Amino acid sequence: MERIYLSHLSKHVGMSVLVKGFIHEIRDQKSVKFIMLRDVTGIAQLVVTPDQKNLFSSIVKVPRESVLSVTGTVVAQKSAPGGIELQVTSYEVLSEALPQLPIPVVEKSDVAALPKRLDHRWIDLRKPRNLFIFKLWTFMEQAMREWWAKEGFIQVYTPKFMSAPSESGAELFSVEYFGKKAYLAQSPQFFKQMAMASGFEKIFEIGPVFRANKSHTVRHDTEFTMIDMEVSFIESHEEVMHIEERWIHYFLSRITETYGKEIKELFGQEVVIPSLPFPRMTMAEVQKTLRKQGWNGPEDDLDAEGEKLLAEFVQKKFHHEFIFVTDYPISARPFYHMRQGKKGELTKSFDLIWKGTEVTTGAQREHRYDILASQADEKGIKRASIKEYLSFFQYGCPPHGGFAISPTRFLMLMLDVKNVREVTFLPRDTDRLTP
Repeated sequence: MERIYLSHLSKHVGMSVLVKGFIHEIRDQKSVKFIMLRDVTGIAQLVVTPDQKNLFSSIVKVPRESVLSVTGTVVAQKSAPGGIELQVTSYEVLSEALPQLPIPVVEKSDVAALPKRLDHRWIDLRKPRNLFIFKLWTFMEQAMREWWAKEGFIQVYTPKFMSAPSESGAELFSVEYFGKKAYLAQSPQFFKQMAMASGFEKIFEIGPVFRANKSHTVRHDTEFTMIDMEVSFIESHEEVMHIEERWIHYFLSRITETYGKEIKELFGQEVVIPSLPFPRMTMAEVQKTLRKQGWNGPEDDLDAEGEKLLAEFVQKKFHHEFIFVTDYPISARPFYHMRQGKKGELTKSFDLIWKGTEVTTGAQREHRYDILASQADEKGIKRASIKEYLSFFQYGCPPHGGFAISPTRFLMLMLDVKNVREVTFLPRDTDRLTP
C-alpha cells in the first residue's frame, strides 16, 4: 500500500490507507485511545477502540515522538480535528523515542529557553510552528525567483574563499589555505560587480556569508544566508531602490495571498502589502528629525534606537512600514560606493528600514577605475590587497548598483519573532558551533 500524507485523508473517506509520522500527542481514555500523528503536512487524529485488544493496550505505551507506520480506515467525524479521523487497524513502530524528551514538542506551560531549544534543534524544529517558518521561507524564495525570471535576472554562485577581504577587515574569518591565508566571504560584493563587468547586467545570488561579529544580539549571527542583487546601466541609486521596492511588493503580495491566513493564525501577524513607492528620506533629514526627538546616536549612521524612532515617525507621517534612508556620508560607507555632489561628501547609497530594523544596504557603485582606486586610497586600503578586484574595472564596466538583504532578518520581522535564531535552521553565533 502506498503511503498518503495526513493532509490528504479527507480525500479517502471510507478507504483503507497507510500513513506515517511522529506521535505528536497521546490521549489515553478508558473507552478510547486517541493518537495525534504528525507529518510534514499536518496533524491527524488516530483512534483505537477496546474491541482491538492488542492495539488498545499497546499503542499508548509507545513514547511520544516515536515514528509510526499506521494502516486504518478513514472516517468522517465532526468532533475530530478537521472533521476526519483514522480508525487504526494495525501499526508498526519504525523508530522508538526515549521516554523523556529533552525539550517538549507540544508546548503548554513548560516552554524551554532558547539556548536549550537550540541545543536540541532537531527536536525543536518538529513543532508545527517552526516547520511552517521554513515552508514560508521556501515559498518566499519561490516568489522572489518568479520576479527575477520575469525581469530577466541571472543567478550566480560566487566563491566563499577569498584572497582579500570583501568588506571591513574587522569582521573577518581567516583560514589556512594550502600554505596561504584565505578569508571567508563577508559578502559576494566584489564578485557580483565582476558579473557586471562581464556583461551579465542583472544578477542575483542566494548564499552563505560569514561575519566575525562579536555582537551577541537578537539580529546578529556569524554565518547567515544573504540575498544579493546587482544591475547594470543605471543612472543613480534611485533606480536600485525602485527595483528593490517592486521586488519586495511582489513577493509580499504572493506571501499574503498564499500564506496570509496561516501567518495570522500561527503568529498573530497581518502581512501588509506595501504601497509604492516606498517613502524616502536623506540621512541629513533623518538626523534633523531624530535630533528634535532627543536622539543622541551617531552623526553619520543610525543605531538600533534611531531605527526604531524613525519607524515610528514614518508610520505617523507616511502610514508606511518601510523607509529608504538615502545619501549617507562617505564616513559611513565603503570605498566602492559612488559619491555625489561637488565636494563628494555624500554617497549614492541607501539603507532600507522595515518595522524599525535595517534589512538592506545598497548603492550605486563606482565603476570608473581611477576614481575607485583613489577612494580606496582615502580609506586606507592598500591597492595591492584589492588588485584583482580593481582589475575588473580596467577593461570597460557599465554603471551599476545593487543591494543585499538578509532573509532571516526579513522573516523575523514579518512574523514578529524576537530573535533571528528562531528563523535560522542551525544558528551560528559567538558561542554556538553545534549542532
